[in-house]
Amino acid sequence: MYDESLHPGRRATLVHVAPFAAFVALMGAERLLNLPPAFAYPARCLAVLALLLPARRYLEFRPRFPFATAILGAAVFAIWIAPDLLFGYRHFWLFENSLTGRAASSIPEALRRNVPFVILRAAACTLLVPVFEELFWRSWMLRWLVHPKFLSVPFGTYQRAAFWTVALLFAAEHGPYWEVGLAAGMLYNWWAVRTRSLADCIFAHAVTNGLLSAYVLISGRWEYWA
Repeated sequence: MYDESLHPGRRATLVHVAPFAAFVALMGAERLLNLPPAFAYPARCLAVLALLLPARRYLEFRPRFPFATAILGAAVFAIWIAPDLLFGYRHFWLFENSLTGRAASSIPEALRRNVPFVILRAAACTLLVPVFEELFWRSWMLRWLVHPKFLSVPFGTYQRAAFWTVALLFAAEHGPYWEVGLAAGMLYNWWAVRTRSLADCIFAHAVTNGLLSAYVLISGRWEYWA
């Protein structure tokens, strides 16, 4: 019988990776099978929450530098929406093509008026996504690329190849928003190195996503919620 105590690194990797992998895989399945978002999205969130439970021992939620972290999160939000506000180039071929996809929301028009769903979407974007993304990108991959036994690598350790690999992959994850995703990935990585605090990374990401959610609801720019 498999004794997970003999391989603590494998279990740690699994709990860091599984919530992010499940979220992405279920999102892909929803779109491939054309499942109704009103049911599929809550189910996806519940699945990720269940997978986050074993990761509690690795999570931190008390930022060391809350004021500075909030400013960084707000700055990333400003960077995210600034290109469209200032230049309106989002539909240029470099950002919408067969590789990146296009900037469009998967939420049907009728569902945008469904208050419980919109509240859930905003809450998940602000409170859930930053947790599993920072657990994956900054707490696991940024350290795993330094050494496969990533628990032996202090959080926030700087290594050039790891820093830029994570930034580039974070950019790729955001499809047609890859250029602002790259800027965000660089800033979040830098903040991890600067603060050496997972809680600060989660909080910065939460501020960014919370402001972006508010912007979506106020402006009607639903394409920011893919």
